[in-house]
Amino acid sequence: MATHLRIREAHARDRDLLAEWAIAMAWETEHKKLDPDTVRRGVAAGIADPAKARYFIAMDEADVAGRETIAAPVGTLMLTREWSDWRDGEWWWIQSVYVPSAHRRKGVFAALYRHVEKLARDSAGIIGLRLYVERENDNARKTYASLGMVDAGYAIFEAEFERTKP
Repeated sequence: MATHLRIREAHARDRDLLAEWAIAMAWETEHKKLDPDTVRRGVAAGIADPAKARYFIAMDEADVAGRETIAAPVGTLMLTREWSDWRDGEWWWIQSVYVPSAHRRKGVFAALYRHVEKLARDSAGIIGLRLYVERENDNARKTYASLGMVDAGYAIFEAEFERTKP
């Protein structure tokens, strides 16, 4: 049985899986417990409006004895955009990266990264890719470095606001 990874854009029917993975990622990386209804609404809004986000899903496609192809989702990432007046161009931010533990260290993130890197390089006005990573996440740091990314030298500060539920 031969397998290969195919990257596709997410569709509305992927909402629940992407929300589940976002919740798992937040717990694994930051020990944050997210509200599932809020995350499902957020994912749905991102999928519906590419100005908010673009989600990509890695599909592991197995050719079963040349007769049929079975595809299973094995990882995701989300892109958001940031305008840079300094460079007169747009950064694409890689966010909400998640690969279930059974599929890690098999090139899933690298395939997702190379896919969006090619999209970025082929798109006018895109000046680069960025992401943020937890300081203690050495495995992720090594993975990003192996793909040619470098520490940009910034620390992230935030002021989070309470929101009322819609």
